[in-house]
Amino acid sequence: MSQASKTAQEKLAESTQGTPTGTAAQQSDNVAHALAGAGGGLFSMALTYPLITLSTRAQVESKRAQSSTLNAARRIIRREGIVGLYAGLESALFGISVTNFVYYYWYEWTRAFFEKAALKAGRASKKLTTVESMIAGAIAGSATVLITNPIWVVNTRMTARKSESEDPVLPGATPAKSPSTLGTLLSIIQKEGVARLFAGVMPALVLVINPILQYTVFEQLKNILEKKRRVTPTDAFYLGALGKLLATSITYPYITVKSRMHVAGKDGPKEDMFTSFRRIIKEEGWAGLYGGIGPKVTQSVITAAFLFAFKDALYALTVNARKKVALKK
Repeated sequence: MSQASKTAQEKLAESTQGTPTGTAAQQSDNVAHALAGAGGGLFSMALTYPLITLSTRAQVESKRAQSSTLNAARRIIRREGIVGLYAGLESALFGISVTNFVYYYWYEWTRAFFEKAALKAGRASKKLTTVESMIAGAIAGSATVLITNPIWVVNTRMTARKSESEDPVLPGATPAKSPSTLGTLLSIIQKEGVARLFAGVMPALVLVINPILQYTVFEQLKNILEKKRRVTPTDAFYLGALGKLLATSITYPYITVKSRMHVAGKDGPKEDMFTSFRRIIKEEGWAGLYGGIGPKVTQSVITAAFLFAFKDALYALTVNARKKVALKK
């Protein structure tokens, strides 16, 4: 056997150390990644939710897109109180946990498939290539969109809701009670039909490019760093932030269109993705596609950074817990 072949086999053996073996073990590892992703999403979403509220309202209320983030926050607090910044938090936490669970499960399933293919092909490393990372992201992202879109339609409706009048509530008057998540869901189904829960699916599927870019940048930078040393949760924090900054900046116009489509139907005509694009550009100019980009990019980058950091930490805890359970058997 040649020296080159031995070296390749040694590298392959090193790269497979710690890899789950067997279908059951791989399935367990996929679920561990999914649970860690869901937990990381919950923590990161709770920390940054007020920025989501500000960004979403700026996207769906074009007049307000011109005001500063600070003024928008003051207006919401004055009219609705501090709780106004957390409108829809309940559905958002449920949505992000389900979204991340589904995404990470399918991403890890696809990753495992490519890693097995790399082993069979005799590749020197089972690390995903750039193309494989993009394919894994596309599969996971598409599955996530189709499963979780109804949750985000309800959340966007709740987040974007506002008082019918711009005037503050008169002294002694009782503010209108905000609808619950279930109430909003039932209202959409009753008044607009089940199909409305899938409003914005097309731009959402286009937006699969966002996690594709984000996770491809993250994975490739992580692979480079792993050649030098072990990747820590702090490293994951910065790599996740960088990946999300790039992805959100590129795909933001589609994010705006998706938000507009989620709230369409109640106060205006139903539109497809391209019609919404043309109308926004015609009525508001190209700047209309970037309404609320400041708080959105800030929120997205911070959320992604905390998500990757929390996920890595939670996954490590899960793996350690599984090892302890296995030792007791």
